Amino acid sequence: MSHVRTMASLNEAGRGLLEAGTGDRPHGLQQRLEQLNERWEFVRCETERGQLELENKLSQVQDVTMEIQDLLQWLESTELRLSSSKTIWGMPDSASERLSAHLELCNEMDSKLHSYTDVRNAIHRMLESTNVTRGSNTEHSLCILEQKWSTVYGKVQERKAKLTEGLNLAKEFHTNVQELLSKMAKCEENIGVLPAPSFVLETVCAQLQHHRTLVSEVKGYGEKKTVVEGAASRLTELSRKEDCDVVHNLVMTIQDRYRKLQQHTADRGRTLEDVKKNAKQFIESWRLLVDWITEVERTLDTHKEIAVDHEEIKLQLMEQKDFQKLLRSKRPMYDATLKSGRGLHERSQSAQDRQHLENLLSELRDSWDTISGKSMERQHKLEEALLFSGRFTDALQALNDWLYRAEPQLAEDVPVGGEKDMVNNLIDKHKVFQKELGKRAACIRTLKRSVRDLTRSSMADAHWLQEQMDELEGRWEAVCKLSVSKQARLEDALQQAERFDGLVHSFLEHLVETERILKYGNIPENEEALLAFSKRHKESVNSLHYQEMELESIRCLGEEILSSCHPDSIITLKSWISVTKTRYEEVQSWAQQQGQRIQASLSALEAEREDVQRLLDWISSAEEALNLKDLEPLAETVEHNQELIIQHMVFMEELNRKLTEVEHATKSCKQKLIPKQQASPSRKALTKRRSTMKLQPAVVHLPLDNLEPQTPQLCQLISHWQKLWLLALARQGHLEQQEQNLREMEEFANFDFNVWRKRYMQWISHLKSRILDVFRNIDRDQDGRISKKELIDNVLASKFPTNSLEMNAVANIFDMNGDGYIDYYEFVSALHPSRDPYRRTLDADQINEEVSRQVSQCNCPKRFQVEQISANRYRFGDSQQLRMVRILRSTLMVRVGGGWTALDEFLVKNDPCRVKGRTNVKIKEKYLSPDSFDHSRRGGSSKTLTVSRSNSSLSLYSSASAPSSPLTRKALLRRSLSGDRCVRPRSSIAALGSDLHFSTAGEDESPSPSEEAERLPT
Repeated sequence: MSHVRTMASLNEAGRGLLEAGTGDRPHGLQQRLEQLNERWEFVRCETERGQLELENKLSQVQDVTMEIQDLLQWLESTELRLSSSKTIWGMPDSASERLSAHLELCNEMDSKLHSYTDVRNAIHRMLESTNVTRGSNTEHSLCILEQKWSTVYGKVQERKAKLTEGLNLAKEFHTNVQELLSKMAKCEENIGVLPAPSFVLETVCAQLQHHRTLVSEVKGYGEKKTVVEGAASRLTELSRKEDCDVVHNLVMTIQDRYRKLQQHTADRGRTLEDVKKNAKQFIESWRLLVDWITEVERTLDTHKEIAVDHEEIKLQLMEQKDFQKLLRSKRPMYDATLKSGRGLHERSQSAQDRQHLENLLSELRDSWDTISGKSMERQHKLEEALLFSGRFTDALQALNDWLYRAEPQLAEDVPVGGEKDMVNNLIDKHKVFQKELGKRAACIRTLKRSVRDLTRSSMADAHWLQEQMDELEGRWEAVCKLSVSKQARLEDALQQAERFDGLVHSFLEHLVETERILKYGNIPENEEALLAFSKRHKESVNSLHYQEMELESIRCLGEEILSSCHPDSIITLKSWISVTKTRYEEVQSWAQQQGQRIQASLSALEAEREDVQRLLDWISSAEEALNLKDLEPLAETVEHNQELIIQHMVFMEELNRKLTEVEHATKSCKQKLIPKQQASPSRKALTKRRSTMKLQPAVVHLPLDNLEPQTPQLCQLISHWQKLWLLALARQGHLEQQEQNLREMEEFANFDFNVWRKRYMQWISHLKSRILDVFRNIDRDQDGRISKKELIDNVLASKFPTNSLEMNAVANIFDMNGDGYIDYYEFVSALHPSRDPYRRTLDADQINEEVSRQVSQCNCPKRFQVEQISANRYRFGDSQQLRMVRILRSTLMVRVGGGWTALDEFLVKNDPCRVKGRTNVKIKEKYLSPDSFDHSRRGGSSKTLTVSRSNSSLSLYSSASAPSSPLTRKALLRRSLSGDRCVRPRSSIAALGSDLHFSTAGEDESPSPSEEAERLPT
């Protein structure tokens, strides 16, 4: 557009020539002018159309760039969010909450997918529609966006997969734990209601088969437990400590429950195996005896008839005697089987089992009695047959032999005492003998008749036969008397055995109960509970004394039984006597040990009571001493106050030493359940504070505050100790406060406000702050003024070394008009006595001159536009953003983002003619005006710049604190979509994250810290 004046000049000159008619060919000149104008119009239209196209393209590129920046910013924040929080699993509830929160992020990303696809398609269409070289900024931004999108999308999906896996694992773990616990609990209930082991072989075998099924089920629970432990191990790897504790507790619960279930199963299995073994031994012995008895009974039934010849009778009698020997040899086996059966019958808990065992024992006894009776009956028949066959002498001799054999067994000196089972066996044997004796009585009567008959018929041998018969009758009478005597002795022995058995079992049961009380009774720590426990122990010891008398009765009765005991029962009786004595000695030792522990605990309680009383006396004396010292007047000098502090520190050291004794005396108290953040330390460190620092109010943590005393004496000790502790801390605080006041008074005696002001200004300079920032920090309500109290409290709360006396004086100096409030002008005037706070044009004029000087260095036909909006606020170029400009250490700085940069560097980056490598300088020429073009062609271009100012009149606070108000990104986007062209700053994606820094110049001429503090910007 710079050729507009040229075209106008040419047309004017051509029209002049045509009007004057001085041209050689006027018509040719007219035609050439028309052609030139047509071509000029064509070029102008094409230029405007190209400009519109370029502006449209630029708007599209800016819109797409803005979308890319939005997406990149969201992706960066999402990636930061993902990287800052790691994947955490846990219990189903917490895992479900985390997954729900992450699914919201996934939904947000899915909603961003449409924008991402539109941006990518738009860039691809622009790249396809224009002949742009590869590697442009837009294509590079798209590549970065695609890489970032794929990275973040992969992380989001990976996090989603992990959280889903964690939730499924937590649900599976929780379900498996609940299911396994319920199944094991049900299995324990089933084991508890199972019937007791049966002593019937068939029943116990069925129970064992069912138990094997139960064992396989428990093994299945063990496999499930292993699976749960593996899941718990995986779950705790990515879970929080709280969830890990819950998981560990659940796993430990399962392990304990499984261990108990396994123990119960193993115990029942061992019990069933033992019962099966005993039942099998009994049933095998029973079957052997019953089979043998059945076979013998069949043999006796099919035995040949009694012979007539006396030789054959004698032979049959010898065979019968051999059979009786065999029967006697089976007697021990029979007795052992009966004893085993009776033991099983006593141990059995089921009525059906008892009935079954009783039937088996009855059948065995009946069979044995039957075979014994048949054997004796046959022997009697053989003896009678021998007598009737005329062999009277042989029959008499056989009867005498039987009486000779029976008489020693019935003698008075034969022992019949012993244990209960042995006496019952002896009674059973004697009953069999009495039956045989009764059957022999018929044989005696037959012999008597035969003797009478023989003496009548033959007088030759009558005298010898009568003598033999008298001898037989005498022996018979003696055997009968001995049998009756043995029956009586057996009955007495049975009574003794039953009494001994009852005493032993009752004694052992009482010992078991006493042992349970003595052995497993925990000694309490509480005094009342300990006294009650000691009383119960004395009762147990008294019961032991009664049991000692029972033990003596058992020993005496056992020795009495041993004096007439059967040899087979001596070992058993001695073992019972030894067992009772050993058990009593064990329980007595337990009683003695527990008595010693109780006595030691009582002695410890008594010593603790004495210690507590001693501590209470010391606390009372210390409290009285502190009260007397508090009544004394405060020290007036620092040296005197230091002596008091040293004395109090000695007292605090002694108090700390006593605290150990108090903690030892209260160690039996229970701990209160309080959160960790509320737990107070038991000791307070004694530190000497500096006098220049303000005492900070702190929460006093009472010692022993987390204890719950169990006795009134301990409660009194803790309360008195806490009261003494508070008194000691209060006196320490008073002494330190007095020392601080004394030192402040000494320092305030030489107080100089100018020295204080310089120190305060240096402190502000060290913080790299402005006076305005300090004033704003104090002025919380932003009303433009602060009270004296606000100034004093703020300065004392900061780290500036001063005290309250100095601050009271400083506040009075700051309050120039004496109204009790300090405004900004008074604040600045007090800190800058030589500066008028109302004169603020000096810095603004310097800034304006420096900006004009920097901008005037541009040699372009149209210089870079700079407009002053308000004090220290400018608009650079076509940007709508306001930037703050200030002087820092003799350098003009521009506010950029979160930092500051020098003005010359800012112009180099933003002025098109100063940027190296720019190719749009020629495009900028179309915006140059003809005046400026002619002016530049004549070489008279001006180097000056007139900075325009807005007409807004801002106050002191608005000009210094009013924030800039650039259009937001969304507003710019709305304007671009509506068709209005929005001018955006030229900034690449990489420039968004570039670090901004302060640039300093003129280090050689930098002022000293004190001078810099004096010139600190307000």
